[in-house]
Amino acid sequence: MINIVLLEPEIPYNTGNIGRTCVITGARLHLIRPFGFRINDKMLKRAGLDYWDKLDVVEHDNIEAFYEYVSNESRNSEKNTPQIYYATTKAKHRYTDVSFQDGDYIMFGRESAGIPEEVLVQHPEECIRIPMKKEERSLNLSNSAAIILYEALRQLDFPELEDEGELHKLNW
Repeated sequence: MINIVLLEPEIPYNTGNIGRTCVITGARLHLIRPFGFRINDKMLKRAGLDYWDKLDVVEHDNIEAFYEYVSNESRNSEKNTPQIYYATTKAKHRYTDVSFQDGDYIMFGRESAGIPEEVLVQHPEECIRIPMKKEERSLNLSNSAAIILYEALRQLDFPELEDEGELHKLNW
């Protein structure tokens, strides 16, 4: 399972969309306070449609509590120690340069400011970016999360995801 982490999310629609993407892909969503909305916000639920009650979501009081959670999960796991990747426009490495492993975390920052630079400088080799035109600021948060999540899932050969679909009215 891949873990998506939203540090201090501000926009309920983006969080709802990311939650829906997590449900459909089997990813776990981690939300780190403070939030720019209430979890029961109708815009959040609307963006997540009827998927929100199926979402595997963990809330953390702050980034330190999140790091403690990851540390505890690592100690209790028989798998490799998971890596935390930091998605930022400021990174030197592309998200496609990373070898994602089951259990890894991909952190995204606030829509208005990204991940604080104080966090980024502590993890320069784990900072990843989506290539984009130099004169533009950034992609939408939910689009960025989907792009990187699906790359991680592709590398893991889309575990437990359906590979082909069926027509509703006709047959192939």
